[in-house]
Amino acid sequence: MPRPPSPTTPRQRPPRRPALRTLRPLAALCAALLCSGAGTASAATPTPTGTSTAPAAATVPAVPAHLGAGPSSGFRTQAWDAAQRIDAGAYLVERVRFVVQGSEVVGNLFLPRRPAQPAARAAAVVVIGPVAYVKEQAPMQYASRLAQQGLVALVFDPRHHGESQGEPRRHESGPAKVADLRAAAAYLAQRPEVDAARIHALGVCQGVNWAADATQQEPLLQSVALVAGHYLTPQTAALYLGSPEAVRARIARAHDARLAFEREGRTDYIPIVSLSDANALLTARPIHDFYYRWADRGPFAGHTGLWENRITQMSEAGIWGHDIAPSLRALRKPVLMLHSDRAASGPEIPRRLFEQIGSERKAQVWLPERNQIQFYQDPTTLDAVVAHLAPFFADGTAR
Repeated sequence: MPRPPSPTTPRQRPPRRPALRTLRPLAALCAALLCSGAGTASAATPTPTGTSTAPAAATVPAVPAHLGAGPSSGFRTQAWDAAQRIDAGAYLVERVRFVVQGSEVVGNLFLPRRPAQPAARAAAVVVIGPVAYVKEQAPMQYASRLAQQGLVALVFDPRHHGESQGEPRRHESGPAKVADLRAAAAYLAQRPEVDAARIHALGVCQGVNWAADATQQEPLLQSVALVAGHYLTPQTAALYLGSPEAVRARIARAHDARLAFEREGRTDYIPIVSLSDANALLTARPIHDFYYRWADRGPFAGHTGLWENRITQMSEAGIWGHDIAPSLRALRKPVLMLHSDRAASGPEIPRRLFEQIGSERKAQVWLPERNQIQFYQDPTTLDAVVAHLAPFFADGTAR
């Protein structure tokens, strides 16, 4: 009887020969690959052992001509016709100019197709936007919507910015912006479409400060609306810069930059927004992420205007050193304040300032959960705000 194999010794089997029917198809496949050159180098250029050939370079897609360079006629914000107008259907937009203290200011005037009160001249609004803004940013969003409500609206590049004249470039000056607003009101007063007795101011973000100052000073401005205000006060400056000591240091540095400009003619600049440069005016990521793209100068970016991510360093003295409270206390004209807990100055500063406004005709509207950027570009937030602005400017009532 045969003996069973030991449990520790594996059974040995003779090696098997591969079947010819298995090898023949493999040989045919290898021959086909060699003949086609697939997976191997040619016989003339053998591939070294352990290396592989690089894949063929991808073909770069063609760029259609209509997506290429911009118009050869130079920079334009819009396709203005021969009369410097655009027909937008519900309203017309006219490119306008007026002079302030010897410098030309360029603006866009929005004219309603159907005035709020037909056969009568329309109420008008001059709009001023955030720090170092250009007219193509938030102001245009408000102007186009106000025009659809039957109001004339004027947006403009302040002096030193965008298409307007003024040196040094990208310099922020509160008094200059107040003078620009007053000149804009005077320009509106002589337009045939405008009722000169019903001209108003709208300030957005940091523009609320100069809109309030101008309304307090200018007889032509009958009321002011303050939207998502970055109200300049000592408390706001400390909130953004970290401490009163940091505020004093920034203001001192700005004064030094002013002296360098006056004595040497040198203009020092800092970024408006940055995530890496501590010298920047604003360093919060949401603000940075909104603004940095406006510096694009691509062939399709003309309609976004001439915003630049820089500001003169000496501008900071007039920003962080300004206090809007005295002007609000002196204001006796109607005031509408719209804000949110997540808007620029937070929840407490605007509420405290609202209580100090000297006017007996004032109203405050709180829009829950809106953040600052929504007041610039979110259609639903903009529409909600304009639903309050339009009746206020048309007849002085807040809803």
